[in-house]
Formats: sequence, structure tokens, C-alpha cells
Amino acid sequence: MSRPEPLSASRSATDNEAAGEPGASARVPRTLAGLLRYFLRLGSSGFGGPIALVGYMQRDLVEQRRWFTEAEYRQGLALAQTMPGPLAAQLAMWFGYLQAGALGAGAVAIPFVLPACLLVTGIAILYAEYQGLPVVHEIFLGVGPAVLAIIAIAAYKLARSTNKGDPLLWGIAAVVCAVTAIARTEIVWLFLGGGAFGLIYYGGGLPRWRPSSAAGVSPVALGAAVNGFAWTGPGSALGSMGLFFAKASAFTFGSGLAIVPFLHQGLVHEHHWLSEPQFVDAVAIGLISPGPVVIMATFAGYLVFGVSGALVATASVFLPVYLFVIVPGRYLRRHGEHPRLLGFIKGATAAAAGAIAGAAIVIGEQVISSGASVAIAAIALALLLQRRVKIPEPALVAVAAGVGIVALR
Repeated sequence: MSRPEPLSASRSATDNEAAGEPGASARVPRTLAGLLRYFLRLGSSGFGGPIALVGYMQRDLVEQRRWFTEAEYRQGLALAQTMPGPLAAQLAMWFGYLQAGALGAGAVAIPFVLPACLLVTGIAILYAEYQGLPVVHEIFLGVGPAVLAIIAIAAYKLARSTNKGDPLLWGIAAVVCAVTAIARTEIVWLFLGGGAFGLIYYGGGLPRWRPSSAAGVSPVALGAAVNGFAWTGPGSALGSMGLFFAKASAFTFGSGLAIVPFLHQGLVHEHHWLSEPQFVDAVAIGLISPGPVVIMATFAGYLVFGVSGALVATASVFLPVYLFVIVPGRYLRRHGEHPRLLGFIKGATAAAAGAIAGAAIVIGEQVISSGASVAIAAIALALLLQRRVKIPEPALVAVAAGVGIVALR
């Protein structure tokens, strides 16, 4: 697949200095190697789940380094929200795709996923050896409220940058936020509905229907192809597990947290691979680990089939994500300035901001369960909002984990 033409290539440090922009001398040109280093660091220390991770990418790659434009970020966010699969991983691969096409998307995925995969596999080995770690629950009691504070700030920044002063976009976000909080799940039709409204209202009306062009980017068509996917044949238990995780990724819309109900149904009730306590621990590991939340698949895969199960589960859950980026990516880049596409993206990203805020409310109901958790969340929020001393998110999460072990056991 050919490398996509960028909407606007990143300017060099010399160009930025000539433009007289503040901090221009500290900027460097965007390269694939630079992106790989960035996503290795984000995958190693990016806590807070999908909502926080997409906020970090916007802050680091768009606002600070200016490697990508706001339009390119919104394109990627709209793609990630309207296609199945985990949100943060799709957005990371989108940035890699913008730099070096299909090769870049795949290259970026490796450093983004590998650190958390190795960490979670190590935890799973200890977990299986000692038949469960009570300390995981204690850590989660402390980390959960701190992560919620990180998510809340990321959700607010995303909504502010997406909706700006447009009351209609804020209205879309508010409605989607309320529905998501009440339904306790992210509903893809809300994203598509927001995009359709934006296409009509901001893009000048509905386009003429052309089935041939739509089929090339259909998530249903791409998802159906996953039915034939397995590593070691249809009769193999390991292959069946790989197929299950691929389907979980290919048919689950929204952020990485949206995959949890699908995994629960399959892992616990249908295949009986995990017990209820084991699944709860897997979710906790996904939430407190750096990188994408769906890394919980690595933990579950190890408990079922050991190291080979961890590798197959990890590869299976991210392969559909890759396909859902590179297949529609060419169309999105080619028609990126079309008014209807811009209108669709505007409406879909407003809906996405609302859905993320609604998901934050749902998460808050799960992690705020006592006076101590309220205090941890409030202190974490205050530390993140104050401007005198920058508090790194990983340091905040580490302190919260210590508080959980010492004070909340």
C-alpha cells in the first residue's frame, strides 16, 4: 500500500524559527524514528486508559511538538470512534499511517503495545504462580480514583478543543454524554448520528449514494473477514481463542473499555476460560497498566494457554485495529478537505467527546466507593490542575498505588 500524502507536512525547526513561533528552536522535524520513540515512551508510562491516552497524544503531538495538525488529529479521532476496536491503539496507528503508510501504522503499534505486553505477562506469571494476588485489588483501590482524575481532565480538554464555542456541538456532546452514562456503554449509532448531523448541517447536505465507494470502507465488510482468521486452524483451542479475541476487537465499537462486556461474556460464560474473580483481576490489570486498556487480553490469554496464549491474544486483539486504520485511511486522506467529510468529522468528534465524558461518569461510579476514594480523586485532580509544579501522571499513579497498599487494605 502506498504511503499517504500528508495534508500538511511538519515544518522543520528552521522554518518554525523563521516564523517567530515561541519555542520553535526546540522543535525537531517529524520522523518515523521520532514517532517510534514517542510511542515507546507513551506505551511505557501512559496511564489512564484510552481517554487519557488520546489526550496525551493531542497534547504532545499536536499542541506541543506540532508534528500533526488539529485537522489530522480530528480525522484520526473520528476514524477511531466510528470504526470498531480500541480507541487509543487506532489513533496511534493513524499517526503512524500519516507518516509512513501501512508500514508506519504497523511499526508504531509495536513500541506502543510491547512494554505493556511484557509487563502484563510478567504479572500474569506471578499471578498464576501464587493463585491470585490480593495486592492487585488494594492497588486498584488507590489507582482507580487517581486514574479517574486523569480521565476527567483529558475528557474536558478534548471536548473544549472539539466543540469550541459552537452550541450545537456542545448539545450533541451533552446528549451523547447523558445517554452513555445512563446506558453504561458506548453506542456506535450515536457517533454515526452525530457524524450524519454534521455532514448535513455543516457539509451542505447528504451526498449521492455510491455503493462501490462505501463498500471499501465498511466496518461490517472488514469485520466479516475476521471470521476466517485463526492461527492454527479451526479445530485448535489456541486458534479458537485467537479468533475470539479478533472478533472481540472487530465487533466492539468505542474505547478500549467498551470491549469489557464482550470479553466477560465470552471468557467467563461462553468458553469458561476464566472465573469471575480472574476476569475482574484481568480488568484491573488493564486499567492500572500503562498503554491501551485492551492489554487485559494478554493477561487473560496467559491464564488460558500460557505464554503462547498471551502472544496470540495480544496479536489477535490488535490485528483488526490495524486493518480498520489502513483500509479506510486512504479514502480519508484523499478526500480530507471535502466539506461533507469535514462536517461528518465535526459531528462525530463532538459525539465522541460526549461519549468519553459519559464513560468517565460510569468509571467514576465504579471506583468512587468510599470517603478515601473521594479524597484520593480530589487530591489527584487538584495536583493535576495546579500550574506551579507539573506532576507526571505515572508518578501520580505510583503514589496512588502506594496509598492503596498501605492505607486501603
